[in-house]
Amino acid sequence: MRNSSPFNLLRHFLLHRHLRFTLAPPQHRAWCTAATPTTNPDHLWKEKEEEILRDIEPVVTLTKDILHSPRYKDGAQLTVEDQKIVAEMILPYHPYSEDKIGSGIESIMVDRHPHFRQSRCLFVVRTDGGWVDFSYHKCIQEYIRDKYPTHAERFIQEHFKRRKLIV
Repeated sequence: MRNSSPFNLLRHFLLHRHLRFTLAPPQHRAWCTAATPTTNPDHLWKEKEEEILRDIEPVVTLTKDILHSPRYKDGAQLTVEDQKIVAEMILPYHPYSEDKIGSGIESIMVDRHPHFRQSRCLFVVRTDGGWVDFSYHKCIQEYIRDKYPTHAERFIQEHFKRRKLIV
């Protein structure tokens, strides 16, 4: 340097040190980025989806067992235990449960659907002698809409494909 007085050297050093510090990137994350949420909305959906599946799985499993196992022949009435579960935990959630129940429940039975003979379904046998089928899928869907309103439609869309419940 031309004028290498201690003052000039110090000034030169401080100037370059200052520039170096102002140009150097920070060695830590800025505070503003620490406040950015790290939660993934899809991860939150997966947690809620698993919660809903855990909630409905026992009733869905029992209903599928009633409809598809050899325990019940066509036209058979449900056992007292199974009827109690269906009448208390499934049927009340049907969108037209009052119409389905009508004069009251005599029993619940399993039989072939009158128009779709390959399908077995549940029927309410009323105290007035009439009987009417009801969809347990509709009951489960209404239960989900009631208990999980913010996630219901997505869950139903993803798990009730082509009228089949995918659990």
